[in-house]
Amino acid sequence: MRKSGRSSLKSNLKSWLYLLPAILFLGAFMVYPLIDVFVYSFEEGYNSASQTYFGVGTYNYSYVLHDPYFLQAVKNTFILVIITVPLSTGIALLISVGLSSIKPLKNLFQTIYFLPYVTNTLAVGLVFMILFKKTAYTDGFVNLMITWFGGNSVDFMDGPYWAKMFVLCFYTIWVVMPFKILILTSALSSVNQEYYNAARVDGTSGLRIFTRITLPMISPMIFYLIITGFIGAFKAYSDAVALFGTNLNASEMNTIVGYIYDMLYGDSGGYPSYASAAAILLFVIVLTITCINLLISSRKVHY
Repeated sequence: MRKSGRSSLKSNLKSWLYLLPAILFLGAFMVYPLIDVFVYSFEEGYNSASQTYFGVGTYNYSYVLHDPYFLQAVKNTFILVIITVPLSTGIALLISVGLSSIKPLKNLFQTIYFLPYVTNTLAVGLVFMILFKKTAYTDGFVNLMITWFGGNSVDFMDGPYWAKMFVLCFYTIWVVMPFKILILTSALSSVNQEYYNAARVDGTSGLRIFTRITLPMISPMIFYLIITGFIGAFKAYSDAVALFGTNLNASEMNTIVGYIYDMLYGDSGGYPSYASAAAILLFVIVLTITCINLLISSRKVHY
């Protein structure tokens, strides 16, 4: 009995030793910075140069929550999340099902669909600017198509808010969809074919096979993509910069992460306390959305 206990203790100690490098890394680069930012968010008037502040309280949160630029950034971020995550996941699922049902040139099509994911974000943004931006010489390819069908041209890059948000959502979906296609295609290929064969023998329709077999079997991957999609969309910043430049407040297209960056380094920079408060608010929002998704997944996802 004692020998068994010693063996178990030795095994546990060995496991913790294996985990120690990862624990130290996470503690140094994730846990400590999070605690540090949380402390900064309550230090009023914090000066990073002198490492001083004149008070402790919730004023930083009050300022951020009443700042029109932050409220605009929250609005933009939520619109981006609500539109892009479901659409990109749904379109990726449809494309993945189509790719899984074809045999000739399947690998070629997978490579083509994956190309936007490995292309530089700013390069893709430049292409979208060429497609949508109106200049003194041209209205852009998209406007050319709109007018060709009898519509009126729209200034997508410097015009109405809805037009700029459309371009940002379109761009975001285009960038994130290849990764989702890759994951879902792999998930579909791992489904046991015996389920499909049995369903076809029973004369089950294709739609019922998809809803009763395919979706439940790949639901863990769909859930994973939704969770990571929400987190990624809430952290969006480079997409907006690629399309509208660094002065996102002027174009009303800033995001929460962009607001945090501006408070640290942008034109309104030098306010780490405000940036920390905004970062903690973003953390709370993402954590809340993730917990809600986890609760839903416990009932809907089949492991």
